[in-house]
Amino acid sequence: MKERVVITGMGIVCPIGHDVQTMWDNLLAGRSGAATTTIFDAGTFPTTFGAEVKNYDLSGFVKNSTLHEHGNRGSKFVLGATVQACRQAGIDVETDPPSDGIDRERMGIYLGAGEGSVDNDVFFEAIVKGWKAQSNEMDWAKWTEVAHAGMTPYRELEQEPNLPAGHIALLTGARGETRSCLTACAASTQAVGEAVMMIRHGRADIMIAGGAHSMIHPLGVTGFNRLTALSTRNDSPQTASRPFSATRDGFVLGEGAAIVILESLDSARRRGAAILAEITGFGSSNDAFRVTDMHEEARGAVQAMQAALKDAGVTPEQIDYISSHGTSTTENDSIETLAIKKVFLEHAAKTPISSPKSVFGHLIGATGCAELITCVLAIRDQILPPTMNLHDPDPALDLDYVPNKPRKASVECVMKESFGFGGQNNVLILKRFEP
Repeated sequence: MKERVVITGMGIVCPIGHDVQTMWDNLLAGRSGAATTTIFDAGTFPTTFGAEVKNYDLSGFVKNSTLHEHGNRGSKFVLGATVQACRQAGIDVETDPPSDGIDRERMGIYLGAGEGSVDNDVFFEAIVKGWKAQSNEMDWAKWTEVAHAGMTPYRELEQEPNLPAGHIALLTGARGETRSCLTACAASTQAVGEAVMMIRHGRADIMIAGGAHSMIHPLGVTGFNRLTALSTRNDSPQTASRPFSATRDGFVLGEGAAIVILESLDSARRRGAAILAEITGFGSSNDAFRVTDMHEEARGAVQAMQAALKDAGVTPEQIDYISSHGTSTTENDSIETLAIKKVFLEHAAKTPISSPKSVFGHLIGATGCAELITCVLAIRDQILPPTMNLHDPDPALDLDYVPNKPRKASVECVMKESFGFGGQNNVLILKRFEP
């Protein structure tokens, strides 16, 4: 018999709040996190705005922030999220030895963590100073000289996607299985789902799971602009993310971190931890189609949704709410709607769907876990978060997207969907905990 897996702690640092309740209040109020980019000068880019984490201070969360001073933005965000989640779950942080009675060899980490940014300023300075315009070629010796003088080994090390998990291990003392995946926008949903499977099969008692990412830097924005994936609504950043709208033109790039503490039911009961929700299903698939396009018949999304439902032992009519991927791109919103119709059939029109990305932007590797947290809160408060900026619905998309304001509802069982570049599809089912 497989172990039941429950959530006992949650933490978040994102563009609309540095803690769970602040995020939730701003999400329900529709207060967007989008604004003109300040991390770097994006004035010459097609997209000049994003959803940044503002006024974040790691020292407000950890006692010894100097241990993590060289961490990249994602690592620092995830430390704050982890402290929140651990405190809620009754797990000691920054203590040696810990007094919570938890076997650290049975506590693991699984993150959907993005790569850190390179030393952008130095990198581009080296290019400019190394370029020989007269001969139209690069002086690589000069480039190396400038780069060597300005770049730091810590920043280069922090590019590695596994480093955020290393910071968490240092913070918590977790010595169990530690993994990191970077399946694009589906990464933290996959991390949570696979962490659930590890607990089910007895490989850990507790998993610290979630994601961390920041791509708001010149190379990140350039890449998404070249893919035409970002909104260019520079005159109105706060209304630019408009999932399922006829006038959607791309997503708003965000950043942040989200963490949930996953625990076997036996472990949670033994420790007397408060249980926030139970994860009952996980489905994963790949489109095997194109790198940036979803399959036009939504075959991968359908497969992952059906697998999650089967794993949870529930039918579509038992799902009270779908937390969509809902990126605000033409392709995702239409194909995700098609997938829901194929799986839910006549129940599709009766099942409310919404996209938190309309308010806090697209957090890339962190977005799935951030949205999973909103699902737990929807169950807790019996309210559905809205899809904001949905004032001109796409006539081809005719489901219930909870437009523009939150809605009171009976919420007991929820589906969370995430779909990533490369064709990765991950879906979770969670429900109110019943002893």
